[in-house]
Amino acid sequence: MRIIIISILVSGSIFAQGFLHNMDGEVVDGNGEPILLRGFGLGGWLVPEGYMLHNQAWIEGFESPTDIENHVIDLIGQDEANDFWELYRANYVAQADIDKIAEWGFNHIRVPFHYKQFYDSTGTETPIGYAIVDELITWCQPHNIYIILDMHCAPGAQNGGPISDSDGIARLWLEDSYKELTIQIWKEIATYYVDHTLIAGYDLINEPVLPSGVSLEEFKQLYVDITEAIREVDNNHLIWIEGNWYGTDFAGLTPPWDDNMGYSFHKYWGQTDISTIQSYINLRNNYGVPLWMGESGENSNHWYYEVFKLLEENNIGWNFWTHKKVDKITSPYSALVTPQYQVIIDYLRGVAGQPDPNIAGMGLTSFANSLKIENCITRPGVIASLTDPEYGEISKPYATHSIPGTIPAAYYDIGARGLSYSDSDYWNDGDGGYNDGWVFRNDGVDVEGSDDDPNIPYTVGWTEAGEWLGYTIEDVFPGTYDVSFSISAPNAGGIFYAQLSGQNLGVIDVPSTGGWYNWEDIPSQRIEITEGEKFLKIQIVQAGFNIQSVTFDQVLSVDNQNLNPDNFVLGKPYPNPFNPSVEMNLLVDNSGTYQISIHNIKGELINKWDVNFLQKGNQIIQWNAMNFSGSLVSSGVFFISVTNQNKSKQRKVLLIR
Repeated sequence: MRIIIISILVSGSIFAQGFLHNMDGEVVDGNGEPILLRGFGLGGWLVPEGYMLHNQAWIEGFESPTDIENHVIDLIGQDEANDFWELYRANYVAQADIDKIAEWGFNHIRVPFHYKQFYDSTGTETPIGYAIVDELITWCQPHNIYIILDMHCAPGAQNGGPISDSDGIARLWLEDSYKELTIQIWKEIATYYVDHTLIAGYDLINEPVLPSGVSLEEFKQLYVDITEAIREVDNNHLIWIEGNWYGTDFAGLTPPWDDNMGYSFHKYWGQTDISTIQSYINLRNNYGVPLWMGESGENSNHWYYEVFKLLEENNIGWNFWTHKKVDKITSPYSALVTPQYQVIIDYLRGVAGQPDPNIAGMGLTSFANSLKIENCITRPGVIASLTDPEYGEISKPYATHSIPGTIPAAYYDIGARGLSYSDSDYWNDGDGGYNDGWVFRNDGVDVEGSDDDPNIPYTVGWTEAGEWLGYTIEDVFPGTYDVSFSISAPNAGGIFYAQLSGQNLGVIDVPSTGGWYNWEDIPSQRIEITEGEKFLKIQIVQAGFNIQSVTFDQVLSVDNQNLNPDNFVLGKPYPNPFNPSVEMNLLVDNSGTYQISIHNIKGELINKWDVNFLQKGNQIIQWNAMNFSGSLVSSGVFFISVTNQNKSKQRKVLLIR
């Protein structure tokens, strides 16, 4: 991405000073050079919203900023609450956050604020908003990152939802006193920032929704009145106008009433073709005003990729909502829910009693500290979908994979749908989620958490016919390998196949393992693998199973092993599941007697015999699924143990009659 370097010197004509402005329907810098705005909204920072503070925080009475603030006061008192919010703001957005946004190549940020942060009803103090933004400017200045100020919560509330800190009624449009206060605050802000070139503009009212009975003429008039008040003190800055119905409907807002204004629309959910933005493009073409997509997000990586590519192809700048949330998969950074904070969440959900103020204080402090960027989880897939120009062209590894080794199923490649994976439900078009497990990855692939293996904390589930997963494997050691897949299924009938750079690994008929989380290693065929990078593809043919991992086990030989005397290597069972017999390679470095024993899943001894090897080397152990008496055993899970005088090794097998 191209980073635009601007001058911050205050000299010459107004726009030559470096102010962004409108020129023939484009946003240009002080030298008249076009600039495509790419940025992040700092949502949640100055305007906390319940849904961003935790997945379970859509709790009645815990959604709007005032609701949240009142709960904090109720938990720890006013003085401690003041300290908490100071720590919260300091950790949510710090210089490290701005440095990272600059590192990714973005050139502006949008700052959602509550009007109370720029208004003191007593007139005795300077509102805290100015100090906050002033510090933000010092962080942005080394990177030449622009700032757009967004009144996210207007006096009286501009819509009836919690995002505007409303009591359920959009009173801004119904009471003149709220309109007058909004005009006053914007004039004061413009007076203060009139000469600041890094301020890229004023986003006057976020996501307005007109109440019944309010006309489009009244809607436009408030915008005109605010603009005129700003122009009394500030002719430098762009003014951004959002449409009705959450920034989507610009009826009544044309023609433009100022030479240096633009229209800002929001885009969430829905489709990604040009028809979804054509009406906005028509505004620009008809009236010569710039467009800026001021808010979008809350969707899958593939949706981000398609939407922002569409916008840039049509020369429309954009801003992503938002760079950081709590326990979410949709943003570049996700703060952890600490156990101490979970106590507060449980109380707010009504499943636990109100914690003691000291306990609540520790919980809130731990939460605030979890917001530091260095304490957050990074979502590399989200970042790549926003920043990597090759996202739709080259499949790139999520993690380093090796052969030999085990590849977790959830660690499929980063890239667009159809390139790194394919999933039947891969974005939110208004009907809900796409990753049914709603953890770890932000693609259509359905991922859920797992406690079964500490080395594989996530698995892939909800498989459907036609879906597939791809894995770039860069570290490959050539040789002969047994390949197996860790699978769970409550019933038989699932089918998948796998290929390694076009080399077939086999078609797998999935057996019943006894449940969705009863994992079994299902073997594929033995293969020869050459050196060089490989691409593994797992293709779902028939659904009904979960995938934990795929393992490449090298078949050992005497030539490449240096074993200690009386040591041995026990290979993986093949086939597994099996019927009627199963075998394993046993590589020994010393002749001698080895005991073979079979136990069922209850630990009961089923069979036992001794084998005397007269020479070292590769041997074969075989079990024909018979017990002591020579009778065939029933289907089930069994453990085959091989023991000599120094050690014992065990493998698990599944017999399916």
